[in-house]
Amino acid sequence: MAGILNKLRNLDAYPKINEDFYSRTLSGGVITLVSSVVMFLLFFSELRLYLHTVTESKLIVDTSRGETLRINFDMTFPALACSILSVDAMDISGELHLDVKHDIIKRRLDSHGNTIEARQDGIGATKIEKPLQKHGGRLEHNETYCGSCYGAEAEEHDCCNSCEDVREAYRKKGWGVTNPDLIDQCKREGFLQRVKDEEGEGCNIYGFLEVNKVAGNFHFAPGKSFHQAGVHVHDLLAFQKDSFNISHKINKLAFGDSFPGVVNPLDRVQWSQETPNAMYQYFIKVVPTVYTDISGHTIQSNQFSVTEHVKSSEAGQLQSLPGVFFFYDLSPIKVTFTEEHISFLHFLTNVCAIVGGVFTVSGIIDAFIYHGQKAIKKKMEIGKFS
Repeated sequence: MAGILNKLRNLDAYPKINEDFYSRTLSGGVITLVSSVVMFLLFFSELRLYLHTVTESKLIVDTSRGETLRINFDMTFPALACSILSVDAMDISGELHLDVKHDIIKRRLDSHGNTIEARQDGIGATKIEKPLQKHGGRLEHNETYCGSCYGAEAEEHDCCNSCEDVREAYRKKGWGVTNPDLIDQCKREGFLQRVKDEEGEGCNIYGFLEVNKVAGNFHFAPGKSFHQAGVHVHDLLAFQKDSFNISHKINKLAFGDSFPGVVNPLDRVQWSQETPNAMYQYFIKVVPTVYTDISGHTIQSNQFSVTEHVKSSEAGQLQSLPGVFFFYDLSPIKVTFTEEHISFLHFLTNVCAIVGGVFTVSGIIDAFIYHGQKAIKKKMEIGKFS
């Protein structure tokens, strides 16, 4: 048994020195104090890192199919009235959402940016008194109103009871309304007068679009839109204007829900138009993103990058449709963010590295100073130090 204990004693990597042989110095005390402070600061930093979560990121191939993409937007057009502003969305699969009104709110703004009226788009049509019937006579007391669609009826018994109904019927036929005053419904509702009254007003439009998760575009432009011979067209003749100011500010644009650390590069971006007409284009690359917090809750969202381009034209020369266009494409790579805690063993390893590293470096510095002072003192004693 004594032999085994002697063998263990010979394995001691930390031999002890009698205290009578210790030599304590002032420099050693200073180094000990400084190294202790450094050791404490590094330990505190490591402890904070251990107590807080860290976010790990990873890139994977996006294999999801058949999903939808939610586009949240909040935009302000300081010189474009709400009555002439429309929203369209389309994608490469051929699906169209023309003159979208659901889930969208428009707020009329005065020239100073103050709200005049807030209403859901499509609500608030003026009531028509004694309008023109489809058969040509005026509406009598006991009759049911059925207004003419002026040749745009899809079926013989269709009725257009408001200016909006007539414009919608024309849109479905791919026709444009050249003069609203020739349409009884528009004349009685004062369509052109309302457009003139809102001259100089702005519009704040916000809401969301739910589209297929494929490449496509959505845009904000004046006039009702329709397809004619496979071409996307907006009816601008009804407003009897030759220029449209599409200066705009993007208060918010996000593809999906918000998550910690997300940066939307177009938030609070604004652009002022300097020519009579312009087409402003944003080309967006959308990157699918999954964020999982420490509790396991998952947020399916997206990040995006963007480039810009503008086409300008002079008054009366509409070479391109005036409006703000967002063309988006989907990245095949998905980014995943996962919140997690540092393991206790990792924390313990780092603490040991801090203590050992500071202790070793302090010992090297102390030995260098001690032996340097000793050598200088010895040379001074024999008179060789100059």
